[in-house]
Amino acid sequence: MRYCKIALLFASLALAAWTSNPPQENQQSVSPKIATTRTDGLAAWQQVYSVLTHPRCINCHTATNYPQQGDDRHRHFANVVRGPEGNGVPALQCVTCHQDANADSTGVPGAHDWHLAPLSMKWQDLNDKILSSGEICSAITDRSKNENRDGAALLKHHIEEPLVLWAFQPGRRIDGSMRTLPPLTHEEFVAATRKWVEAGTPCPQTR
Repeated sequence: MRYCKIALLFASLALAAWTSNPPQENQQSVSPKIATTRTDGLAAWQQVYSVLTHPRCINCHTATNYPQQGDDRHRHFANVVRGPEGNGVPALQCVTCHQDANADSTGVPGAHDWHLAPLSMKWQDLNDKILSSGEICSAITDRSKNENRDGAALLKHHIEEPLVLWAFQPGRRIDGSMRTLPPLTHEEFVAATRKWVEAGTPCPQTR
């Protein structure tokens, strides 16, 4: 009888120890979330900036009253101008030629609602010099200039906006050659934007 009591005591102690500290293989491993630092965010922003200032993007983010074309960013042919809403003027509206998809047979690029970016989102000066990283970052995060977009809305814009998506699938030139692509893929661009947003959309200092 005494041996039975001793055995029960040891069994109870073992069960209590197992309950408070179960075997490692029964514990779920949880990796701690690593916070995105300002330094990480600034590095990610530089990747974003490299895309925004590529000709596929900056040709429509002009400081002028006309769009630009080509990798050399020359003035749009046929004297196309901005118009009051960035959609061109009567008889020369953007959507007259630019349809919802690229027309590789003619070399005319296309995406839904083709138009110039507003002047508040210009990424060059009047001398056609690309604005600095800090200047563009300050503009794109200014909700009085960016159509009231916070960080989450900027990320959504980079994920879904048809004209942003077009930059990564720009189609062919009139001679049949492929247009050059931004330095990142769309997936890399979105990942960089997400990291920048998670860091609080930090901007480099402007000089």
